Amino acid sequence: MRDAATVLEIIRERGRRGLPLERVYRCLFNPDLFLLAYGKLYRNKGALTAGATSETVDGMNLGKIEAIIETLRQERYRWAPVRRTYIEKKNSVKKRPLGLPTWSDKLLQEVLRLILEAYYEPQFSDRSHGFRPGRGCHTALQEIYHQWHGTVWFIEGDVTDCFGSLDHSIMRSILAEKIHDGRFLRLIDGLLQAGYLEDWRYHATLSGCPQGGVVSPVLSNIYLDRLDRFIEQTLLPAHNRGARRTPYRPYMRLWQRAFRLEEAEDREAGLALRKQMKTMPSRDPDDPTYRRLRYCRYADDWLLGFTGPRQEAEEIKTEIGRFLREELALELSPTKTLITYGRTQAARFLGYEIVVLHADHKRDQRGHRSINAAIGLKVPVDVIHAKCAPYLHHGRPIQRTERTVNTDFSIVAQFQAEFRGVAEYYRLAFNRHRLGYLKFVMERSLTKTLARKYRITVPKVYRRYRAVLDTEHGPRRGLQVTVHRDGGRPPLVAQWGGISLARDTTPRPLNDNPPRMWNGRRSELVQRLLAEVCELCGSTEQVEVHHVKALKDLNPKGRKQQPEWVTRMASRRRKTLVVCRACHEDIHAGRPTRRPR
Repeated sequence: MRDAATVLEIIRERGRRGLPLERVYRCLFNPDLFLLAYGKLYRNKGALTAGATSETVDGMNLGKIEAIIETLRQERYRWAPVRRTYIEKKNSVKKRPLGLPTWSDKLLQEVLRLILEAYYEPQFSDRSHGFRPGRGCHTALQEIYHQWHGTVWFIEGDVTDCFGSLDHSIMRSILAEKIHDGRFLRLIDGLLQAGYLEDWRYHATLSGCPQGGVVSPVLSNIYLDRLDRFIEQTLLPAHNRGARRTPYRPYMRLWQRAFRLEEAEDREAGLALRKQMKTMPSRDPDDPTYRRLRYCRYADDWLLGFTGPRQEAEEIKTEIGRFLREELALELSPTKTLITYGRTQAARFLGYEIVVLHADHKRDQRGHRSINAAIGLKVPVDVIHAKCAPYLHHGRPIQRTERTVNTDFSIVAQFQAEFRGVAEYYRLAFNRHRLGYLKFVMERSLTKTLARKYRITVPKVYRRYRAVLDTEHGPRRGLQVTVHRDGGRPPLVAQWGGISLARDTTPRPLNDNPPRMWNGRRSELVQRLLAEVCELCGSTEQVEVHHVKALKDLNPKGRKQQPEWVTRMASRRRKTLVVCRACHEDIHAGRPTRRPR
């Protein structure tokens, strides 16, 4: 039987050539695909979260894979309903539903995701950036920054409850166009119609993909690829015309007058006219023969940039709304689908504010206006205030008392990680320096937290932890905690500071020849599982994997002597341990495990 890398490469090649996918259901009988899926999923935090049943990744063994394959071979696999819970939704009092599948369903969904992604990824639009390998928020924003010069209007699009409104019959028809395998399609149908449990009451799912499902992102991309094709094949050709704008007549008249005055040696009058010219556009902003329309999508959020009159922008918005309603059974959100004038207002996309820059006084080395009609990416002010809020009380920085129980190393590392995450996400913003206020607030909160822990003053904290940090931009002042270790191992170092707030818009070029989806090497855990040897007693019977959520869970307070299995996991710094069934039961029961043979 072929290995997973070969199978996925064959599927990818068929997608690249535009060939239909046939007899793909039998690929689900390949245990190597399930081992690859297990190697990708077991690290996820949700792997130990139960769904509708108590089954989790803990206790994973080769027998589970064989059982799933056998039920698939006999076409008897039944998807369990997901357990629904709710999480907070940004900028809304409503909560977002989240579905939690069982572990077996997660594993099979990951196999389906690998197959679907391998086939459809070469066919997706280059203007789609969400949930795709090698792409993300920054690639979408860099495309806008580098390629949308001259945009006048932004059309911000948002689909109402996109993931929960995907029509199952339309989804099946889209998949059936290129996947010619009834068994595979019926399996996906069963997934979509599995239902959900809310407060342990069953509800049928009449539409949508379960949010929280492993395969849901790629299914939503397959569905919304229809929107990408409609815009690329219908709207873009209809609203892109003209090589360049025609010269602006008032500007050209001034240029001719200035030229004649300079020939007549009246340089002062000529310079006055040229100064006046620099306040006017050189090309006709209302040229009816010139139009530009650009498009970018990330998941269910999309943005259009249009050069032309507002009336045409309204028509484009209406056409997209009609297509979504009639062809995809989706609705545009009336409150989030906006038309924004880029010179005076900012469009919101992926947490950034996007504006069209204009400043006649900004010149390049030749004296030409350098930034007019360029795209500017900004950090929204409300984002800075929201990020500062956990560290402020009545407008003043406060200590985070709940963190004083942690070590100095953990406190400093956590503050640095939180600030770095915000600073790195907004590295494309030209006003990134405004995050300096967030840095000030977090630094004051950090020093007050350490001061509270040791009952000392903030100046003493600075004297104790101050350091000069070596960064790629040169030495910077900051705070540093060093933890020395025995055995000649290098010390652990946690630093606060040293993160530059200069803008970085360096484009990351897309790779037209991406590497193979898998390098052919199994993960370390999969290799240990395939060895089928208990790492505690050496038994080779009924071997499975014990999982813990975090290494810190191995060292509960109050216990002086640790069991053998805890010592093994801690020494290896692994959250997994391959054990036999008897040892696994002893671990969960708190009994001493069997001695090695």
